[in-house]
Amino acid sequence: MRKAVLFIAVSLDAFIADGENGVGWLEGQDPAAETVDFYGEFVQDIDTVVMGWRTYEQVVTELSPSCWPYGELTAYVVTHRTVPPADGVRFTGEDPCALIRRLRRESGKGVWICGGAEIAQALLRSDLIDRLCISVIPTLLGNGVRLFGPLDGERKLRLLSARTSNGITELTYERRGPALLE
Repeated sequence: MRKAVLFIAVSLDAFIADGENGVGWLEGQDPAAETVDFYGEFVQDIDTVVMGWRTYEQVVTELSPSCWPYGELTAYVVTHRTVPPADGVRFTGEDPCALIRRLRRESGKGVWICGGAEIAQALLRSDLIDRLCISVIPTLLGNGVRLFGPLDGERKLRLLSARTSNGITELTYERRGPALLE
């Protein structure tokens, strides 16, 4: 069964975007210093990316407006909008949990949960995230879009690794407890 992996950056106070939905703060403590490419290492074990509409819009309008950065991955954008087709992107109105359940049963590499918060929270509530790779950025935002929301109970995790580069700390956890039987 394929693994669903949440790979995302957060501020130290657990926001994934600032109060204006911006991500201009996503950088290490020294802009001139070299930072380890956590993403480049991560994506080697991934062939599918899932994101919500707001994350998609942010990628195509702000982060990478001139080219789609996930061209080698099968990309799903969860949206209720009617959207014209785009190269390399599958727009779907499928429930995120149903989508992840379906993708996990298909053959392939890992499934990257790219964002946003609503999708990540729904998948966490349904216990559908196998691994969390959280890069903590050395910034306190004070407000914005929270990554984690209410759960119906605790989720026990096992720390697999912790590493730092230029003040960014990447924490990788996997679920503790029984494996999903889907």
